[in-house]
Amino acid sequence: MSQSVKNIMIVGVGGQGTLLASKLMGKAFVEKGYDVKVSEVHGMSQRGGSVVTYVRYGDKVYSPIIEKGEADIIIAFEQLEAARWLAFLKPGGILITSTQKIDPMPVIMGNTVYPDDILPEIREKGVQVISVDALSLAKKAGSAKVTNIVLLGLAAHFLGFDKEMWMEVIRTTVPKKTIATNETAFELGFSAKE
Repeated sequence: MSQSVKNIMIVGVGGQGTLLASKLMGKAFVEKGYDVKVSEVHGMSQRGGSVVTYVRYGDKVYSPIIEKGEADIIIAFEQLEAARWLAFLKPGGILITSTQKIDPMPVIMGNTVYPDDILPEIREKGVQVISVDALSLAKKAGSAKVTNIVLLGLAAHFLGFDKEMWMEVIRTTVPKKTIATNETAFELGFSAKE
């Protein structure tokens, strides 16, 4: 299993399920025999505050922290969070993002406006951006709360494990009453790859 350390950041706002997504990802990597470190950093863990989780895996991982310019993949649940954490993406890294926009407090208070051109500006920097309307797909799966699983399904293409392994991790991790919705969300995200 000669594997150098890989770094994945999952970014969003409180209430979007970044912690569950990192838990599922960490569990999947452990099941495949990797050494895994998962950590979370957040300014405000309440709904609406920025939340970032780090998932690092490989033969041997010594630290849970990802520094600027080290992330192989950033999975962003919201566009502004994609822009906020972009400096952590390494050259040649991949940004997987929802097209969803969640107004931060300065926008809600009328002090500023939400930028319209976030993803085009990121693409102009030469970043490989894979975007999807994850919220619409989550609603199609049965709940807006599974946007995180839609994005995990999309990201699965770049993580090297078969779809059934991911489904098993979902089935053994999420509450039983939400398994079908989460499986559908994963399938929709997996099928959404451009």
